[in-house]
Amino acid sequence: MKFADHHLSKLDIQKFNQLRRGSHQSKPESKPKRKEELNFKDVKELMGMNRDTYKRVNGAVRRK
Repeated sequence: MKFADHHLSKLDIQKFNQLRRGSHQSKPESKPKRKEELNFKDVKELMGMNRDTYKRVNGAVRRK
């Protein structure tokens, strides 16, 4: 971020830069996210491939 010289004093700019530099260094390290491994059966379940199919027969809805 850039400041015009006449808006802030040098002391204020130095304080701001110290705060800005300090915020990057004090970040806690995040743990690496573990990928959830799905087997083929779970993938089919999520996609809805194991759902029942329905068909209209003489006005009634029947499970196929």
